[in-house]
Amino acid sequence: MNNKPVAKAVLCAALLASALSVTGCFPLVVGGVAMGAAATADRRTLGAQTEDKSITVKAEMRLGKLGGDNGHINIASFNRKVLITGEVPDAATKATAEREVRAIEGVQSVENELIIAGPASYTSRSSDALVTTKVKASLVEMTTISAASFKVVTENGTVYLMGRVTQREGDVATNVTRGVTGVQKVVKLFEYITEEELRAITPQATQSIQL
Repeated sequence: MNNKPVAKAVLCAALLASALSVTGCFPLVVGGVAMGAAATADRRTLGAQTEDKSITVKAEMRLGKLGGDNGHINIASFNRKVLITGEVPDAATKATAEREVRAIEGVQSVENELIIAGPASYTSRSSDALVTTKVKASLVEMTTISAASFKVVTENGTVYLMGRVTQREGDVATNVTRGVTGVQKVVKLFEYITEEELRAITPQATQSIQL
């Protein structure tokens, strides 16, 4: 099967979503570009997918005003593991953000990748959104892995890869991502499963509510 038309469709849809989501205010972005219209296989249980969305909403409510105009925080939750990225004005705000997220029911772990700096510019955020789009499209083109098993988050040129994947799949995705124009660094935050586990869960894959 030729995946290029699929990749092109993903690229176009993601570009549109990216353009609509980037604003000049203090946003909390749900880890990359939402692709709710594209139902794709997801290795999380339906319960985990639903809880990830609930965790994100709760994090938005807790952190919405944190940092004011001097902050920019992104939240990504995958299988109840939360990644926090963006910029905050000081170490106290960074610590508060992590503490608030850890207090949310259902959160199993937190990766706090916030940096102490002024908020990223509109240009920088637009560039990050484009990089995320290109990485997702590149993963779709790979026939040896399932692109739907990965969550992609980009912040200041650094791409964070999340997902329930095998070591092999993680290595393929990492190498592909490193070759995408605009990617400065790749950080792997995978939950590794064995090839045997992959074979066991593949026939039972649920339908994704987000790419």
